[in-house]
Amino acid sequence: MSQWQMNLGGRPLVIENGKLAKQASNAVLVRYGDTVVLVTATMAAQPRQGIDFFPLLVDYEERLYSVGKIPGGFIKREGRPAESATLAGRGIDRAIRPLFPEGFRNDVQVVATVLSVDKDNEPDIAAMIGASAALTLSEVPFYGPIGGVHIGRVDGQFIINPTVSQAAASDIDLLVAGTKDAVMMVEAGAKEVSEHDMLEAILFGHEAIKETVAFQEKMQAEVGKEKFQFAVTEIPEEIEASVRKKATALLAAAVRGSNKQDREAAIAKAKEDILQQFAEEMAEDFTTSEPLIRDMLDKIIKEEVRKMITIERTRPDGRKLDEIRKISCEVGILPRVHGSGLFTRGQTQVLSVATLGAISDEQILDGIGEAASKRYIHHYNFPAFSVGEVRPMRSPGRREIGHGALAEKALLPMIPPEEEFPYTIRVVSEVLESNGSTSQASICGSTLSLMDAGVPIKKPVAGVAMGLVKYGDDFAILTDIQGMEDALGDMDFKVAGTDSGITAIQMDIKVKGINRAILEQALEQARQGRLFILERMMETISKPRADISPYAPRMLTMEIDPDKIRDVIGPGGKTIRKIIDETGVTIDIQDDGRVFIGAVDRTAGENAMNIIKSLTKDPEVGEVYDGKVTRLMNFGAFVEILPGKEGLVHISQLDRNRVEKVEDIVRSGDPIRVKVIEIDRQGRINLSRKALLGDEPAN
Repeated sequence: MSQWQMNLGGRPLVIENGKLAKQASNAVLVRYGDTVVLVTATMAAQPRQGIDFFPLLVDYEERLYSVGKIPGGFIKREGRPAESATLAGRGIDRAIRPLFPEGFRNDVQVVATVLSVDKDNEPDIAAMIGASAALTLSEVPFYGPIGGVHIGRVDGQFIINPTVSQAAASDIDLLVAGTKDAVMMVEAGAKEVSEHDMLEAILFGHEAIKETVAFQEKMQAEVGKEKFQFAVTEIPEEIEASVRKKATALLAAAVRGSNKQDREAAIAKAKEDILQQFAEEMAEDFTTSEPLIRDMLDKIIKEEVRKMITIERTRPDGRKLDEIRKISCEVGILPRVHGSGLFTRGQTQVLSVATLGAISDEQILDGIGEAASKRYIHHYNFPAFSVGEVRPMRSPGRREIGHGALAEKALLPMIPPEEEFPYTIRVVSEVLESNGSTSQASICGSTLSLMDAGVPIKKPVAGVAMGLVKYGDDFAILTDIQGMEDALGDMDFKVAGTDSGITAIQMDIKVKGINRAILEQALEQARQGRLFILERMMETISKPRADISPYAPRMLTMEIDPDKIRDVIGPGGKTIRKIIDETGVTIDIQDDGRVFIGAVDRTAGENAMNIIKSLTKDPEVGEVYDGKVTRLMNFGAFVEILPGKEGLVHISQLDRNRVEKVEDIVRSGDPIRVKVIEIDRQGRINLSRKALLGDEPAN
């Protein structure tokens, strides 16, 4: 067994190799503080035939025993990955996928199993470094290693891998990954941070990454395996020359067009015509050459789009490099929902719907993370019809979960705190049309829906997707990229925020050489685009509606003595269920005595509040109550003045005249108005009817 150690963020990072999971291509055990993650990398012996992509699979497995928990439910074992696990696996995938060689088609699987968790040392960082180390030490061809770090900022100082307390005080939550030469992946949430500060945070993280890369290079020099050599089919020069001669002009014309479907149809028609020419010319040899010709056609399309953008400084749909597609915004288009917003940008269209619920509707997070629940939830759906395709409708995949999480990060800093707006808020973004930037369109549509729902967000949020295209020494930064530019470009850079700063950012880079100057220009261009989009949105709705939808629950809040919670709940929940059944409300009681009452009918909510007040109110001397006689004794009558609270009307306090028998004045079950005249040291309540034989009103 081999072991190496370095310092990362002031804590020891230890990697062990050669002891566990030895039948995988390679495996490492990563220890970061008391966090322990086993990461394996395994490669199939043969390439997968008939595919035009690299088959990489990254699994991030959270085990609840790592935090001393037993899974809930009947089965008592881990099931579908939690959202946090899906996002962690997606982050590793995004960081390493660009670093495998072109044409490599062997299946590769990376599995990170979280075995032990120290809350101050995030397992996703250990897993990301472990994935890189396992691949680097294995025979899998991999242009790494990479490193990854979380960056926070407290009191103006950047922190590597902040602890739980530091993260709570930080205004930046940044995950950055990269090689020693370049940043490859960025994911961040922030509290309206400037573009300059965000860039400084990214570059600060990259310096720490360089140290982890050097650490892994030392490991590789000591025990790394020889890399697997694979054959890549080269396109013969004569086929390349022939395809270029026949296809370049046709494809260069086909890739130009403002309408996505027309452009795709033109490209498909051009390919079909070219292939038909080759089929006629090559006869029997065409079958073996067809895959090479198709690869060459795709190569020409990529070249022509890149030349158009970088040299002609125009785009496939005719826009300028910094031009945003036509924007349309609508709100209130669904009559019965609590809030709705339709955001259309070119051929990308998203309908976002906001729903307000009780505090008890918050999402419970049963995972290994620190958070136990969340009251702002954002979901993103991407059906096949949005791109004109036919596919079965299935549960959300990594992409949908990732885009929903990004939109959630972007809007979360603007959501009012529970004390100001005691609701659980769920926003669902339905992608209706897609031609790039759907995640950012969902942010814009969700802002519209929240304001339409009357949620008092602090500021509106908008997002824009940036792109980078390089061709030789030339490059161009694109604002509001469409699908073709995303697929054929070198960078996808999503930035969301308010007019004051960034609230979320996501970046994936496919090439080396993205320097500080390029990132600065991209961030500034994104800021200008974001401000432009915000102006268009504000023309439709400039501020949140003054009131919530009549179909949304009205939330009434009150505070009671925590010691009285049991009086409201009652034995076995009997009392609170009775209140809910009688009034039709929802009631949520917090441990600190805060009570949230939700009711579509405000009168019903007030009735429930009055019942709770009566259950928790302590009688005071001088107060008057309409009670009910519960028991008769020789010396007086017991009267219930509040639910569960009785007092005694002594026989001498029943009437102004002398009373011989209690039954002469009242009987069990009779209503009676009484006044509290004394509460003794033992808490016993003495009442008087005699004192109220005038017309004094009752409480």
